[in-house]
Amino acid sequence: MDIAGFTVPLTKGDGRRRRQGVAHTGLFVLSPTTGFVVAQFLSMSQNPLTFWSLSATEMPQQLQTAKDGLTSGEAGQRLSRYGSNLLKPAKRSDVFTLLFAQFKSPLILILFFATGLSFFLHDAVDAFIILAIVLVSGLLGFWQERGASNAVEKLLSIVRIKASVLRDGSAKEIPVEEIVPGDIVILNAGDIVPGDCLVQESKDLFVDEAMMTGETFPVEKVVAVLPAETPMGQRTNALWMGTHVVSGGGKALVITTGKETECGKLSERLKLRPQETEFERGIRRFGYFLMEVTLVMVVAIFAINVYLARPVLDSFLFSLALAVGLTPQLLPAIISINLAHGAKRMAEEKVIVKKLASIENFGSMNVICSDKTGTLTEGIVHLQSALDADGAASDKVLLYAYLNAFYETGFKNPIDDAIRSHRQFDLTGYPRVDEIPYDFLRKRLSILVSHTDTHLMVTKGALQNVLAVCSGVETGKQTIVDIAGMRDSIQKHFEEFSNQGCRTLGVAYKNVGARTSIHKDDETGMTFLGFLVLFDPPKPNIIDVIRQLKNLGVSLRVITGDNHLVAANVSRQMGLSEAKIITGPDLGHLSDDALLHRVMDVEVFAEIEPNQKERIILALRKAGNVVGYMGDGINDASALHAADVGISVDSAVDVAKEAADIVLLEKDLGVLVQGVREGRITFANTLKYVFMATSANFGNMFSMAGISLFLPFLPLLPKQILLTNLLTDFPEMTIATDNVDNEMVDYPRRWDIKVIRKFMMIFGLVSSVFDYITFGLLLLVFHATQDQFRTGWFLESVCSAAFIVLVIRSRRPFFRSKPSKYLFVATIATIIVTLILPFTPLGVIFGFSSLPISFLLLVGVIVMGYIISAEITKMIFYKMVKL
Repeated sequence: MDIAGFTVPLTKGDGRRRRQGVAHTGLFVLSPTTGFVVAQFLSMSQNPLTFWSLSATEMPQQLQTAKDGLTSGEAGQRLSRYGSNLLKPAKRSDVFTLLFAQFKSPLILILFFATGLSFFLHDAVDAFIILAIVLVSGLLGFWQERGASNAVEKLLSIVRIKASVLRDGSAKEIPVEEIVPGDIVILNAGDIVPGDCLVQESKDLFVDEAMMTGETFPVEKVVAVLPAETPMGQRTNALWMGTHVVSGGGKALVITTGKETECGKLSERLKLRPQETEFERGIRRFGYFLMEVTLVMVVAIFAINVYLARPVLDSFLFSLALAVGLTPQLLPAIISINLAHGAKRMAEEKVIVKKLASIENFGSMNVICSDKTGTLTEGIVHLQSALDADGAASDKVLLYAYLNAFYETGFKNPIDDAIRSHRQFDLTGYPRVDEIPYDFLRKRLSILVSHTDTHLMVTKGALQNVLAVCSGVETGKQTIVDIAGMRDSIQKHFEEFSNQGCRTLGVAYKNVGARTSIHKDDETGMTFLGFLVLFDPPKPNIIDVIRQLKNLGVSLRVITGDNHLVAANVSRQMGLSEAKIITGPDLGHLSDDALLHRVMDVEVFAEIEPNQKERIILALRKAGNVVGYMGDGINDASALHAADVGISVDSAVDVAKEAADIVLLEKDLGVLVQGVREGRITFANTLKYVFMATSANFGNMFSMAGISLFLPFLPLLPKQILLTNLLTDFPEMTIATDNVDNEMVDYPRRWDIKVIRKFMMIFGLVSSVFDYITFGLLLLVFHATQDQFRTGWFLESVCSAAFIVLVIRSRRPFFRSKPSKYLFVATIATIIVTLILPFTPLGVIFGFSSLPISFLLLVGVIVMGYIISAEITKMIFYKMVKL
């Protein structure tokens, strides 16, 4: 049952409980031995539990949660009761679901009905044959999709979002979908809140609730008991599913999960769906267009056959089989298979695709925005020196920095790792007392330690932000002077370090006496102690990687929070010697229109605030670009959502990894280069199938409609149409494995439905020309019988469709572009089976008859003429259009 449950201590005979004026009614569960109520399940949709009005000690009792969390057994039972912690149930991909999906098309269902009718009224043999072909075709699609589905599930399991919970008395990392009501989750900066929760412990816990309340700034969360009528935006003791921790940490009790959360109810009311990509929209529109044309033609053909006094049931089956053969019913399956195969290939290049439809945008991307640290640089920060305010080496600065980094418990970062690994100190005489975690507004981290008979607050962070809370400076002579007289000297040192490409942090301290706790307001009146000079050199291959991206038509934009001097130095080392730079403060003075006109000229954005990243992305998109954004931090989520392709890394914080469409297993632009190539290969192979299916469908429609007007019999029997469809689909289903020419991946391409429609019309008409040549030879030269006509067209239709795959798959002449071995073998096998079939007993069952060798030779000539004509048409077509 999709309801929330908890234990309620009730007196005997009591059927309900009232707390703070809110009635809690529901389903009670009695102990089979004592008769006492042991659990109550509340229907959250009817009587919402105002958990923010209950205390942090009372609520765990009601949810039967111990102080050290649930046991694995209890969690398993609750998972079975409440279901997975998902807003939308996971799409089932079990064997029976996938198998049934192959036959749920309305046309297929009507065909089943019609063949059943044929079985009783007409020809049982034909009915069995038609059903057998439909089943074989469905099983073929099932086999392909099953493999694709399994591959995608394995890939997604690599980058699953996990949460830290207390299970069996200790902290464990489990997938977010396994969180259940009653779990106690441990939250740190960057974590996504996995359900609606009540805060149990907090330390400077700030949460971004913009998605739920519209509140721009992070909200501090504390342990409290609030009135039941408190508005959502003021429930400071409650956490909501889908929001994320910006800074600080704490523990929270999960009250509701999945659809029962506020986010789940909102998504149910609004019926929220993932935004449709350009590729998905194009495929859908084109599929509708093709189906509309096909249905009009099929209805017309049926009417003509009935008008010509042909058997109604035969005409109906013929038209229905024609519809099945001509509509792009396999288009969604083939595209899914192709995208899944592409995702698997991209995974081999350490690129995990979370959303298959994003592959098209990935291949179309022409601008990639990236941070500097770890992507363009080695990502291993080194501490170059610890200097006092006069610029001299200082062990005291290094000790205080080590204290700060060693005792930091919030968001792990490479700077603290660099400080801890540079030199180790014995901290026996400096026990930790308290902490103010780092956040992106203060850009500082403070630690309170005890030393001798006093308490010392040590702060480090961005230099300007540390100086902002200092009133004095400790000089190299260990004397403290007013900061006003030292500002110019400090700024001069800062510029000197920045010009060397080094990042500079400040260290400050303050004696707080006997106090055992500190708060953000205490960061004032501090004494500036000195500098931490760090460097992170560019990756050795970064110049070559940037060149490769440029050759692929992808330009790089660097977005960094570092100051413009550091950014300029690093950009020069990366080969961007003439890079234009704009800073965050300058950006703040530009209107949206002014930024739109300048954004394409700027290669480096320095001193950028987190909220400015999204603005840069949107400006680039408005300028007509397909923009990718690569980020892994807490403050990158909005930019990842704003980009056409959000790219993160497996080591990123949860909120960034969740927002991303694509996750890299290594934070390296070199990995991205290979991923872009694989994404374009996938897109190119998808377009190949679209070209093949649509041009063949239109050509067959046109041929079938025309010849039906002149023949006294059906051009092909229903079973023959379905067999033709099955044989021509067989090679096309291997298109995902095909090789792609370099010119198909050398620059970004986008879905263009107008060009594809032109391709369909032009190549469909070319196909029909050779169909009519075949008709003419059969009727006027060979005077073919009814069975011979059908056999001749079957041979020409399947062989030409199989060979034309080798032509359409490349812009080059077919003999200069090598297909994959699977495509080539499938094509040759299809042709061999087609040529042999009319001479076998199975051919007789299908209504085929033998043809003279002279006609078979002419079929070869016709197919060769078709290939040559298609090659000439292809050359002219690609000169006329750009795709």
